[in-house]
Amino acid sequence: MSLPDYLLLMVGMGAVTYLPRFIPLALLSRRQLPRWLADWLDLVPAAILSSIIAPILFATEKTRTLDLGRKELLVAVPTLLFALKTRSLAGTVVVGMALYWLAGMIMG
Repeated sequence: MSLPDYLLLMVGMGAVTYLPRFIPLALLSRRQLPRWLADWLDLVPAAILSSIIAPILFATEKTRTLDLGRKELLVAVPTLLFALKTRSLAGTVVVGMALYWLAGMIMG
């Protein structure tokens, strides 16, 4: 690829990344959203995070069958309880990492 091709590629990737974020912001920033829509939009990050994490916690990797004895799920529950009680991001990360390490030592 030549230099103009790389530049065009970089500009295109920037536009594809930037425009989907900018257009809704530009169109909706001066408007008052209906309460139901604002409430719905507040749930989107949690839904996305849940859809990423749920397969890791509840299913085996190869066959995608339900497995409630997975080390990841057993570590996630006390980590979640710690996070809800303390509201400390750093503490939650440390507790989660320590529990995951400990579970790896015990469960193999």
